[in-house]
Amino acid sequence: MTYIIYIIVQIMIMLLLAPLINGIIKKIKAFTQKRTGPPILQMYYDLFKLIRKNSVVSEASSWIYKAAPYIVFSTSLTAALLVPVTIKLVPSFNISGDFVIFVSILALGRFFMMAAGLDTGSTFGGMGSSREAMISSLAEPSILVCLFTAGLIAGSTSLDQMMMFMQAKGQGIILMNPAIILLFLALLTIIIMETARIPIDDPSTHLELTMVHEAMILEYSGRHLALMEYGAAIKQLIFITLLVNLLLPHDQFIGAAGLGGILISLLIYFLKVIVITVVIALIEINTVKLRLFSIPNLAALSFILSFLAFLQYFLLGGGYVQLI
Repeated sequence: MTYIIYIIVQIMIMLLLAPLINGIIKKIKAFTQKRTGPPILQMYYDLFKLIRKNSVVSEASSWIYKAAPYIVFSTSLTAALLVPVTIKLVPSFNISGDFVIFVSILALGRFFMMAAGLDTGSTFGGMGSSREAMISSLAEPSILVCLFTAGLIAGSTSLDQMMMFMQAKGQGIILMNPAIILLFLALLTIIIMETARIPIDDPSTHLELTMVHEAMILEYSGRHLALMEYGAAIKQLIFITLLVNLLLPHDQFIGAAGLGGILISLLIYFLKVIVITVVIALIEINTVKLRLFSIPNLAALSFILSFLAFLQYFLLGGGYVQLI
């Protein structure tokens, strides 16, 4: 019964909260530019409008083009089940799957998105797919090393067990641990790369010289476009959840049990997601888009940070040092 409740809570939070992240980022960027900007809930309106429209499908496309939106959306939602929004629902069972399956599921969705970009024979789609392949090949090693290091610290490859360990050992200020600081910076850099945000990509542009993610979905419309955009928003929330619940745990400070403890935990989780969202927006505001051949430098930075955290783990004696 607890497992069913967990699935329902996970899916509902991911579906309801994911579009809000983009709305907050756009609102903050508009505010700094002294514009009114779109409403925070604009993405909800757009998705509702698109989901009711039929899709225009190119005659040159195959089944890959039609199946890709559903695969991208379902893989994002499946990966979301492996990253708990609150540990209060998890202790009574173990979630099947570890970080290798987590990365593989997201890679499956990315593969079909790139294949769909190539499927129609569009020049922009092929360009976006090739750029996405380059970025993913640089980002995924950093993700694996980052999560592998966190798994070494926690003694498990399961994401929920890793979060529970950080919660149990995080009675003090967890970011005072050098390895955790390095992992935090590496994962924050990975979020920017994986979610196609500035300085990697500009999600608000359709210029052929700059777009990556938008180029792959340029041919989509209607409900297919809604699924693509929704899947990308859920993926963004997944990585933010991984950051705030793995490296900034909070459930250890909640004394209340039962439904009250779960609600308090979800409220704190929501506030942490908003804080990280603001940080991402500030990074976008204060940086410019990198040239395509400068992206490997940022990818190398995230890999170096995660690898330094791996080395720091052994320098601390091969275990987690609790600071209280």
